[in-house]
Amino acid sequence: MIHKIKALHNEGAGLSIRSIARELDISRNTVRKYLRMDEVAIGEQQANRTRRKQLDDYRDYIVTLLGQFPSLSAVKVLRKLKERHPELGVSDRSARRYIKALKETVSLRQKRYYEPVESPPGVQCRVDGGELRGLSVGGEATTVHFVVFVLSYSRLMYVGLSPRPIDTATFIRLHDAAFRYFGGRPEECVYDQTKLVVLHEQYRELDPNPAFAAYATAAGFRIYACEGYDPEGKGKVEAGVKYVKGNALAGEVFDDWDHLEAHVRQWLDGVANVRQHGTTGEAPRVRFERDEQDQLGPYLTPAALAPQVPTETRKADKTGLLSWQANKYSAPMAYQGSRVGVRAEAGELVLSDLETGQAIARHVISRDKGTVIRNNDHYRDKAARVADLEATIGEQVGQATGARLCAQLKATSPRIHKDQLVSTQF
Repeated sequence: MIHKIKALHNEGAGLSIRSIARELDISRNTVRKYLRMDEVAIGEQQANRTRRKQLDDYRDYIVTLLGQFPSLSAVKVLRKLKERHPELGVSDRSARRYIKALKETVSLRQKRYYEPVESPPGVQCRVDGGELRGLSVGGEATTVHFVVFVLSYSRLMYVGLSPRPIDTATFIRLHDAAFRYFGGRPEECVYDQTKLVVLHEQYRELDPNPAFAAYATAAGFRIYACEGYDPEGKGKVEAGVKYVKGNALAGEVFDDWDHLEAHVRQWLDGVANVRQHGTTGEAPRVRFERDEQDQLGPYLTPAALAPQVPTETRKADKTGLLSWQANKYSAPMAYQGSRVGVRAEAGELVLSDLETGQAIARHVISRDKGTVIRNNDHYRDKAARVADLEATIGEQVGQATGARLCAQLKATSPRIHKDQLVSTQF
């Protein structure tokens, strides 16, 4: 770095101090400092720097932490370090000196998530989904949906499977299984902008999926969603998806779903996590048990994560009707022509949104055959009807009086507000 500074400046005939700082991504004070020093002083300084500092062992973690939170104070960084390593005996003053020197020589801009960039143990897990069509399961061509979890430091992998398109409830359940397989949870999980995680983004302002965000908060990990239309943002976890397809699943024939799950678990323990990884040069399991296992945060399945009732999907036709056990049931207008989740629960058929997992309708299950069970509310806009009734009352008794009357009716009996408006017509 010092040689580059001297060469670019060229004793005043080359670049300016500002240009050199921009070129090398260091501060102008650092450039100015070394330009003022002669070779003897530089040699003495470098000789003094050969002494190893105690915080050098944690340098990667400090750089990552400051890259995510540049305004973090040295005292807060030291506190987070001591939470991970209680035996660390470094004073606040030493930490301030070390971090100040680090900021002068290292760019602390937010790093992109490329696989060659090392992540400290226990900090990050990358998550991505895939599917393989036409896999033979029980003698039938089946589409298998799966989610791959890869710990960024050790490259330890877990694969969760689903026979149906993955909804929010299934996505949460697979996270729970992955963290129990790892024996703990990372500080952060990195995702594509799937609606299972982020419903909407505008100018990097994210509207998270409320059900998944609640699970992440309860489990204790951060959500990092890569920018939309940015295929390089998450790194090479997609290579893990290809690896699962090509090495674990393709060309295999399974007797049933249990046979498929047992095969994937055996493949993880006997192939994927014991091979020599091309980047790290070590087996993921060895690297994990040596460096990362103790750095994962504690994980207990959140109490709110009750065992999920198996959910099937059905497509509502253009009239909003879907089939279930030889009968047809209605879905709200917004779901006409779309797939929704369906499950039987305590004598009711519960319809749910596949993105959020939220219930959108309930019907009493009919024991007849060929019956159409329709909720008329699914075919009308209640809000528009209420607005029309309130406007009619305003025309009859005056807008001010009508507004007060409608407000009073709504405040006293909100559940039958529309019915009262109908009976109030003159």
